[in-house]
Amino acid sequence: MTYLIVMALLLTFIQVGLLPLAFNLRNVDYLLGNRDESNPESLLVGRAKRAGSNLLESLPSFLALAILSVVLAVDNSDLMLYWLVLRVAYVVSYLVGVTYLRTILWLGSVACLVMMALALI
Repeated sequence: MTYLIVMALLLTFIQVGLLPLAFNLRNVDYLLGNRDESNPESLLVGRAKRAGSNLLESLPSFLALAILSVVLAVDNSDLMLYWLVLRVAYVVSYLVGVTYLRTILWLGSVACLVMMALALI
């Protein structure tokens, strides 16, 4: 289960830090400068940032439930893996613009959190 917690943190680093940067390389002068002017970001940069913000909203719940699972020796590893896979699929669907699938994937990740919490009770 510890491995899945580390993978969730790696996903966060990639999704929140690296993806927006990778999609914004054409504006390297802005990124390396003082950023006094507004950021001329692309459609993909905006989507990557919004998907990252969404991940940051659910990550604290995931981490709390995952750590409680480790401490209380409750095997939530399958649900943790499903959450992680759903979150990766979510960011991909967000980037390519598949609206309804993205919503289903988000609902699935929330369901995983609920089931993790119920397993701890």
